Amino acid sequence: MLPKEIYIVDGYRTPFAKFHTTLGDEPPYLFGSSPAKHLFLQTGIDPSRVDEVVFGCCNQPANTIGNIARLIGVRSGVPEEVPAVTVHRNCASGFEAITYAADKACAGKGNVFLVGGVESMSQAPFLFNKEAVQKFTKLSRSRSLSSKVKNALAFRPTDFSPEVSLKLALVDGLCDMGMGQTAELLAREYNITRTQQDEFAAWSHKKAIEGKSNLSDEIAPFYSTRDNCLRSHNGTVLYDDNGPREDSTVDKLGKLRTVFDRNGTVTAGNASQVTDGGAVLLLMTKQGLMDTGATPIARVIDYAYAGCDPRRMGLGPVKAIEKLTKQTDFNLNNMDLVEINEAFAAQVLACQSHLNVHEDKLNVNGGAIALGHPLAASGARLAITTAKELKRRNKRDACASLCVGGGQGGALWIQNV
Repeated sequence: MLPKEIYIVDGYRTPFAKFHTTLGDEPPYLFGSSPAKHLFLQTGIDPSRVDEVVFGCCNQPANTIGNIARLIGVRSGVPEEVPAVTVHRNCASGFEAITYAADKACAGKGNVFLVGGVESMSQAPFLFNKEAVQKFTKLSRSRSLSSKVKNALAFRPTDFSPEVSLKLALVDGLCDMGMGQTAELLAREYNITRTQQDEFAAWSHKKAIEGKSNLSDEIAPFYSTRDNCLRSHNGTVLYDDNGPREDSTVDKLGKLRTVFDRNGTVTAGNASQVTDGGAVLLLMTKQGLMDTGATPIARVIDYAYAGCDPRRMGLGPVKAIEKLTKQTDFNLNNMDLVEINEAFAAQVLACQSHLNVHEDKLNVNGGAIALGHPLAASGARLAITTAKELKRRNKRDACASLCVGGGQGGALWIQNV
């Protein structure tokens, strides 16, 4: 159990948007600053009360001074003298922002923290190979017309075929397996059929559609101009996620081709969507609540991270929950709600075989298969969803968990107040 009481005052997120759709051209820092402004407005908390800004981001854009949390903080109205730090634990980066701030608060290093995670998967950079980079470097250093022509003529068509960094990032350097291949491995080892995965995926969409009004409580309207200042007077206000599909059925999902193994079972339909978005929370100690007069919605009781076999990274939630159980009086059976991030249907079903969570408690408003998985934002989204759903149902305890590429897992114990 954390040595100090750490409270979630409230939290909001952007709508989650599929890769290269409504959020594809927006500056990623807006995925933090936009919902943060909404958060300050709804809670009535003055941004000057914030002691530190902590955000997760896996694919930091080059134009964010290497610290996107700093842009988010200042653009949200947090004073310039307030420090900011960007953290990175792959898919658990949103969790890391929360737990990093919680640890600092417990160490007496602050009472009010603006935390969250942002991700623009649409804007993940393309990378040129080493030979192409050398040619571009020579061309940029050319001074005379003759040298420019000579260096330009050295290029070959293959030099203009960059690699997609996002694709490279989804291959684990420890086991040389793509994330989808790790899901295929679990499907084989746990005898999880294609039909079971498609049924789970259809269930996720159904829950998200049925829970749309619940999910709307955590979404801050996002004003989109597609990063075009000339359109700022007639932009579009986004209110909803664009991932959930009303027409998603087992039959339709069953017609999709497998992606990672010709003879496998994992498809684009039973895996999480590639998505853009951000999520923001306000964390406070008891002293922070007293100083600001804020009323919290939940409390972070404890957390755990654990490592596991990178080839079976999808079992990370199991390992983290086991560790959380050992280090405190946490008991998964006593949880009223459980969130397991839906990286892949096969991965969640494999975890289910260990954890035996009743489906009435699990991902009650759908998960990443329907909503999307904007890497660093997902952990923060899970915390917001869990805290608000506990309050809505007047229930007491919940566990939010996720797997992490590279072979890790994270788990948060959240309690209603």
